[in-house]
Amino acid sequence: MTDAGIYALWYDLAPETRDEYIAWLHGTHLPAMLQRPGYLWAAHVENVTSPEREARNANRLNRTSDASVPQGFEYLLLYGAENAHVFADPSPAELMRGFDAKTREMLSLQLGSRECIFVEVDRVNGPDAKTRRPGITPGPIIQLGTFNSNTLENETEMSTWYSRSRLPLVQTPAGSLGARKLVTISGWAKHGILYEFSSMEAAESGMVDTTEWSRKVVDSLVHAPHSPTLGRRIWPEF
Repeated sequence: MTDAGIYALWYDLAPETRDEYIAWLHGTHLPAMLQRPGYLWAAHVENVTSPEREARNANRLNRTSDASVPQGFEYLLLYGAENAHVFADPSPAELMRGFDAKTREMLSLQLGSRECIFVEVDRVNGPDAKTRRPGITPGPIIQLGTFNSNTLENETEMSTWYSRSRLPLVQTPAGSLGARKLVTISGWAKHGILYEFSSMEAAESGMVDTTEWSRKVVDSLVHAPHSPTLGRRIWPEF
């Protein structure tokens, strides 16, 4: 069973509607969505952040200044499917129009939402890959970075770096389940990288790459707001 397509939605919630929305999403909406043809898994992630992490990332990463790019980042909703066109036919807008009034009302509580439809380019497994549960659902800790290259000329070198340098690093650290290099068919960012970890400690220890090549490639990327997001999967819980 191949999950080559991934839909991602980042968003915020108002404090006064958070509990009602999450109860509905976990108890009603996500189980219903998994009944749709081609859908293989769903994951809801509560992202974690701190002033220290935000400052650290702001110092080392370039982020877009485009005010039209939505800023939501507290939560990340993911779906995996057989291929990316599962999320394009019907399109997200068509899907929304087909929902009942209650579903549309609850989804309207998502604030500052930004979405991407991804195609998987490559994936690698880490030493904890066999602990992935349930089924092929991503692991308990998920980091997702989304970005563009700052110039067309840097695109190929970035892809070479991911293939030759970055992805191989994912295959050995304790607590790594794996990673997927992604590109979009829809959304502001052209590129994505999804990492899975068994614990927050494993995620925060990172896969350190301080080479000159790494620094050069990272400096050539322009990230989406708050990218990369890092969080705990809160659905499914087991």
